[in-house]
Order: sequence, then C-alpha cells, then structure tokens
Amino acid sequence: MSENAVALASRSLQGGVGSLRAAAGSHTPEEQRVVAVSVCESLARQLEHLQIELVAGLVRDGVFAARGYRSPVQAVADLLGCDTAIARRRIRVAEDACPGRSLDGRMLPARLPATGAVFAAGKIGLRHVEVIAEALRSPAARRLTPPVWAAAEEKLAEQAASYRPAELAAFAHDLISVLDQDGPGEREDEPEQVNELHLSMRTGKVKGWLNGLTREALATALDALCLPRGPEDERTAGQRRADALGEICARVLDSGQLPQCGGERPHLNVIIQLAELEQRARRASLDFGARLSAADLRMLACDARVVPVVLGGAGQPLDVGRARRTIPDGLRRAIAARDRGCAKPGCGRPASWCEIHHLAAWEKGGETAVHNCVMLCRFHHRLLHRESGWQVHIRNGIPEFVPPKWIDHTQTARRKPPHPALHG
Repeated sequence: MSENAVALASRSLQGGVGSLRAAAGSHTPEEQRVVAVSVCESLARQLEHLQIELVAGLVRDGVFAARGYRSPVQAVADLLGCDTAIARRRIRVAEDACPGRSLDGRMLPARLPATGAVFAAGKIGLRHVEVIAEALRSPAARRLTPPVWAAAEEKLAEQAASYRPAELAAFAHDLISVLDQDGPGEREDEPEQVNELHLSMRTGKVKGWLNGLTREALATALDALCLPRGPEDERTAGQRRADALGEICARVLDSGQLPQCGGERPHLNVIIQLAELEQRARRASLDFGARLSAADLRMLACDARVVPVVLGGAGQPLDVGRARRTIPDGLRRAIAARDRGCAKPGCGRPASWCEIHHLAAWEKGGETAVHNCVMLCRFHHRLLHRESGWQVHIRNGIPEFVPPKWIDHTQTARRKPPHPALHG
C-alpha cells in the first residue's frame, strides 16, 4: 500500500462524517436519517475494502506464516474473532481482488483487476466481488478463451454497482452462457443421470436426486400451488412447497389432473351502474357485496377475467357481457418474454405469479398493448396503485422504474439487468 493504513482509515472516517454533516444541513430530520443510511453503507464498503487490502498484504508478505500460522484463514479468524467461514470468504476475496506474490517473490496482478478497482472505489461491496468471482469460476467461464474471460470480468465489474448481488448473479450467468457458445459438449460414455427418491414412512423424511427434466417437471407442478394464500399466510416457503406436494398427490389420486400454471386469471362478476361505466368505472361491487375502491377496481381492470353486469338506474340488468380476457394469452406471453417475471428491479417473482399492469390506465382509455403493459407481482402491482411514489414507464422497449425522492433524491430510473443475448 502506498499510503499508511491508519491514515487511509482516518481519511475514510473523516469523509463519512463530512458527508453526514452536509446532509444534516440541507434535509429534514427524516431525510437526514435516510441519507445517513446511504452514507454509512458507502463508508462501510470503503472500510471493508481497506480491511481486505490489508489482509491481502499480510498474506502476501508472509506475516501470518511468520507468526506460526500455516493457514491465513485461521489467522484472520483469530485476529478478528470471527467464524472461519467468514474469514475464508475474506481471504478468498483478497486473493481475487488484490495483487498477490508468486513463489519466486514476483508481484502478480489481481485475478479480477477491474472488479478490484470498482471495489476500491467503494461502489460495490464484498458480496458483489464474491458473485463475480463465483461466476468466473464456473465450468462455462473456464471454457472461455483468456481474452473473452477478461472482457467478461470487465463487463461484470462495470455493471456491478447498478445491481443487487442476486441480480448481478443472474446477469453474470446469462452473460457467460452467451459467451460460452460451444457449451460443454457431450460425451458418449457419460453415464445417464438416474433419479432417486427415498421416503421414510416412520419419520416422514424425504431425500433424493432428480435429473434435470424431472426437477423441471416437479418445480412446474409445485409452482402452480405454492403461492402464499394472502397476508395471513405465515407458512415458510418450504412449508408451502410441502403442502403443495401433498395437494398435487391428492389431486392426482382424485382426478389425475393438475391446475394450469399461470393460466386462468381471477374470474369475478363486477356489478356496476351504467352511469359509472360511462364515467370510466370509478367504483363497483362484487358478487357478495364487497365494495371496490377506485384503486382496487383499476388494479382488477389491469389483468382479470371479468363478466361485466351492467345495471340501469333502477338496478335492472341491461346487459350481461360474455366472459373475456382483458389480457389475451398471446399478449401475456409477449410481455412475459420481455419482462421475465416481475419487471420491478430486485423482484424475482416468476411470470406465473404475476399480473399485468396498464401504464396508461385502462379506465382512462389506455390501450391493452405491449407498449402500455408491464408484468408485476401482486405486491408491486398494489404498490403502484397505492400512490407510493414509484413510477414506471417504457423506455426503448424496456420497463423502467423511477423511485420516490426519499429512496433516491436523484430519482435515477432503474431497470432489470438485460439479457446479453437480446440487448448486447
């Protein structure tokens, strides 16, 4: 390190304190706390990198070995009083993001030089570095030529600050899959993967090993039945999957049929006055008398199977419309292909769990077309209809979400990582 480590740490702390003081003078108390969280995260990342760089230097210079430690992992665990798993993670990141030394004493460049530079700037955290390193250690990445591998590392480092670690991992997988055009190839003598399933009738414990096709079939069937049953459903994801498996078995025994996944949308009879229909449907009621608020009716109109029952002034039925889809199947498939599930950045809900939202509201004349629709999970769909401050629009054919100022005072638009095969 070219500068005294204590001086570097001191400068980082002073910079963080300065940022907090600047925020205190130009924001409300609530805004000050929000800004303080962001400043603390930036400061923590800078100190995190400083610690990793110091650890790399201690390992490189043989300081731990000189003190009797054969393993730097044990040395770091003792020094910091942390678990060996945490110490091992930091050693691994130090090896990836910082320069090393060869057996003959020569300095070696970092394995991930571009990632190390972004990490040093405090733009990403330790987990981002781990995600990039793991992706570039995958079998597909090892098949890349050195120049292509280096270009992939630079691309991932460039994009890392824009995404959460989970999003970055998905982007890295897609990028490397595109670059690995030849794939792993096939060996004629490679044994076929065999399915195994063991069920203990005494304990109820299940364990096994499923090949890719069987795993996909099981996951598809479970996905159809393991949605939470509302806000009162406190089951864990594992408990929902177990209950879903039991329901699948019961349905097969009863009829041999399973429910379609991502097929039929909600089917409701919406009872509405003719005058309200003419005024773009500001309120309505359901079969059992529940009144819909304007926001709930707008959300229902976005993507639901509706039988409109139009009433005249005296309450007599004037027309009972034929049941129809507001969002046709073909259009839903096109939107799902574009958005790949919930379009909100950071949300991993698959398309089968999602609904369609009209950007220009249907009750205000908005079209039911790809350019006016976006796929959202139930939570984020409701969030948009509850005036949370989030805004969504389509830019260059891709949904972008603009956060409220309390989350990002610059209100920089956010979007999901693009698929490299489609967006370059």
